[in-house]
Amino acid sequence: MTRLYFVRHGKTEWNLEGRYQGANGDSPLLKESYEEIAQLAKYLTAHGVQFAHAYVSPLPRAQKTAQYLLKQLGQAIPTTTTVGMREFDLGRMEGMRFSDVEKKYPAELHAFRHAPGEYDPTKIQGESFPALIERMQPVVLDAVKKAQPADNLLFVSHGAALVALIQSLLGTPIKDMRKDGGLTNCSVTILAAHGSQLPFELVRWNDTDYITKPLDPTDTI
Repeated sequence: MTRLYFVRHGKTEWNLEGRYQGANGDSPLLKESYEEIAQLAKYLTAHGVQFAHAYVSPLPRAQKTAQYLLKQLGQAIPTTTTVGMREFDLGRMEGMRFSDVEKKYPAELHAFRHAPGEYDPTKIQGESFPALIERMQPVVLDAVKKAQPADNLLFVSHGAALVALIQSLLGTPIKDMRKDGGLTNCSVTILAAHGSQLPFELVRWNDTDYITKPLDPTDTI
C-alpha cells in the first residue's frame, strides 16, 4: 500500500489579508508558518513517516514550505517541481480581496466555493475544475506507478487545487467536491493507494491536530 501525503503550503501574507493568490500571484510565508511547518514535521517524525519522493508546486510559497519541511524532517529525498501541482488559475480574481471578488464576480465566487458543478470561469478567464483535474491527476498517478508498494509520497501544493485533486482521486463528482470543506494551511491529508487504479482510499482529511495555535477562518480555503 502506497501512502500519499498532501500538504497545503504555510500561511502567507495574502492568506491573512483574504486575497486570492491563484496560479500567478504569490506572497511571503508568515513567520508563524515556519513554526507550524516544524510542528507538522514533528508529527510526521513521531509517526515514523519516511518519504521516498516529493512533488512540489513551482510557486514560491509551496517551494519554501516543502524545503523547510524536508529540512525539519532531516530527509534528503528526490524532489520534483511540477506545474501539475500549481494552484488554480483564477484569472481576474487573482490579487483581489475576497470581499471585492464577492462584489464584482458574485456568481463565480459562489460556485467556486460552494457549487463546483456550476462553476464557469469564462468571465474571469480562469481554469475550470475539469482542466485542473486533467493536469493534476497524472502527476499523482505517475508517481504511484513509479513508487514501491510501501512507499510514502509527499505532495506540497495549494488549498483549492488540492481539494479538487484529492476529491477526484477519491471518485467524488465535481458537484460534490466541497462536501468535506476546505484545507487549512500546513494541514496534511492522507490517502492510501493499492496500485494506480482509482478510486484511492481516504485515511485522514485536513489533519491539523498538531498545530498548537487556535485556528481562524483565514487559515482555511
